[in-house]
Amino acid sequence: MPIVAYILIQAELGLSSSVADALSKIEGVKMAHPVTGVYDVIAYVEVSDLTSLSSLVLKQIQAIKGVQRTHTAIAV
Repeated sequence: MPIVAYILIQAELGLSSSVADALSKIEGVKMAHPVTGVYDVIAYVEVSDLTSLSSLVLKQIQAIKGVQRTHTAIAV
């Protein structure tokens, strides 16, 4: 059973769309949308396990230009 999570992202001013575009190219990211509110982008991800989720967030998502902060919400 895959791990499903929402990654809430705060981005640098003016970079929400480019962050969402970069996210959509990452394996495991099923959807990524710029949004209004406290967070600038929300991504829906599906991965095989928690180790993969950790790697996805720490090594790929946080490395995207414009990503300032992430918050991961795992679906239960």
